[in-house]
Amino acid sequence: MTSPAGFIPYLPERVQGLATIATNLWWSWQLDARDLFRQIDGNLWQRTRHNPLELLQRVEPARLQACSRDEGFLALYDRVLGEFERALGPEGTWFAREHPGALQRPVAYFCAEFALHNSIPVYSGGLGVLAGDHCKAASDLGVPMAAVGLFYVKGYFDQRLRADGRQEDSDEVISTATTPLTPVLGPDGDPALVTLQLDGRDLYIGAWRLNAGRITVYLLDTDLERNAAADRELSHKLYTGNAELRLKQEWILGVAGVRVLRALGIDPSVWHANEGHAAFMLVERLRELVCNGVSTEEAVKQIRASSIFTTHTPVAAGHDAFPIADVERIAGPIWNDMGMDRDAFARLGQNPSDSGHHFHMTVVAMRLSGRVNGVAARHEVESRRIWHDLWRRDPSQVPIGHVTNGVHLGTWMAQRIRVLLNGHLGADWEERFDGPEMWERVLELDDAALWRAHERLGQVLHSYIREEARHRWRDHWKDPAKLAVAGTLLSPSTLTIGFARRFATYKRADLLLRDADRLRRLLVNPRRPVQFVFSGKAHPADEPGKEVLQRVYLAAQDHNFMGRIAFLEDYELHLAHRMVQGV
Repeated sequence: MTSPAGFIPYLPERVQGLATIATNLWWSWQLDARDLFRQIDGNLWQRTRHNPLELLQRVEPARLQACSRDEGFLALYDRVLGEFERALGPEGTWFAREHPGALQRPVAYFCAEFALHNSIPVYSGGLGVLAGDHCKAASDLGVPMAAVGLFYVKGYFDQRLRADGRQEDSDEVISTATTPLTPVLGPDGDPALVTLQLDGRDLYIGAWRLNAGRITVYLLDTDLERNAAADRELSHKLYTGNAELRLKQEWILGVAGVRVLRALGIDPSVWHANEGHAAFMLVERLRELVCNGVSTEEAVKQIRASSIFTTHTPVAAGHDAFPIADVERIAGPIWNDMGMDRDAFARLGQNPSDSGHHFHMTVVAMRLSGRVNGVAARHEVESRRIWHDLWRRDPSQVPIGHVTNGVHLGTWMAQRIRVLLNGHLGADWEERFDGPEMWERVLELDDAALWRAHERLGQVLHSYIREEARHRWRDHWKDPAKLAVAGTLLSPSTLTIGFARRFATYKRADLLLRDADRLRRLLVNPRRPVQFVFSGKAHPADEPGKEVLQRVYLAAQDHNFMGRIAFLEDYELHLAHRMVQGV
């Protein structure tokens, strides 16, 4: 944990604030801030995949000197710096208006992954994207929040596909020198902030700080010198196929996460477990209360009164459950501190529909949370059906609600579209989108201008596809067929439909291929052709998911489809932006 985040070898005095902006991910959803870095060196901005820290580390000092004397650049720089300072202040936010004088006790937001920027690949898919968007939206609204996750120094995994479509997995260690991560140190400069028991021994936990506007994300790290070699690797990889390792990671996330917030003097008002991976956060807080003299029954009431749980997975098999014997071995007899015996503790995580001796993370989260929600109206219905046995009620009476997932507009809406809307609706339209008069104005938008912007975004996507294929051909690929599969034969003027998701069987990426004749007629229609762009990863241990991916990949090689299906390797946020905006 010794690498200083954001090390920049040289910055002229007049533009020293570039370092401050670059080390807070606020820049990533601000048009002016992105344009500021792009103006320094547009080609390098593209080559660094929009990473301002790496840009400032690699750009020629002479170019920075030139920028520090350019009146146009300095005017933009001063404007962005002013916007940044206002954005981090407490005034003028939704929260300040709606809750004047409210205590700034934050929401504690626990999640196993956060997708905030592609330079910090500690995410695998939709759960992380939602968590990242929540952090950014909370910053915009002025909602005080402290997020907690794990620092996976090897990320999820890097994807390579063989000629037959079989996925191969590799790891690339994250360089903290090119990320806005800073180590959190204790009062004595010690990187070990807290300890917890794991397999009967002390495990030391550190953390990295990541700023996203007003919001701080704390990423827990076990890779400390004081830990045994095997323990140092516990936080290295996201979602391994090893169930025991996953249990240990979830124990660290929940228990160490609470203790790190306590060590930093952070006193949350509400605790949010985003998916069952974070359920041990609730258990640790229950243990704390009982150790402080609160009865177990009263402690459960207090935990429920201040806890929210969001479930995401629509199939029962997708929820983590661990043998209670493994929980006991790894966590120790935690129930001794909770005023209960082993059987009572096991019942906290016992699923009535499971006859085995498993501790279900979603079950314990539901039992200890006062509010439970799914992530769509339909998901509410499915979650009630899956979990109605917990309440022994008819599914329609199960107290699970929903909050439909949205997206953070500043992150996902293309610059061209935002500029178009700014010009037509006014720069403050995002503050007024609830008003019916604004939607009347939307209907008056210039159709031709909107279509031109859409066409240009399609061209940007196809240019990106060709450039990525060129790089992979130069560095990795030997088989020319790879070029066709990678989308180089696609047409920018053809209706392009994108499918970019994790390749799990229940997401049914290959459903499109079930009727090959009908699909072919759609793709090669001479008047209204269609083309498809697929991207996504299958979990390294998910063989059925890999088989689905392989079927899609082989379809992209099928000459009957005339190059109208493409598969883009190694899906991540940088590619996701282009697909969202270009399909």
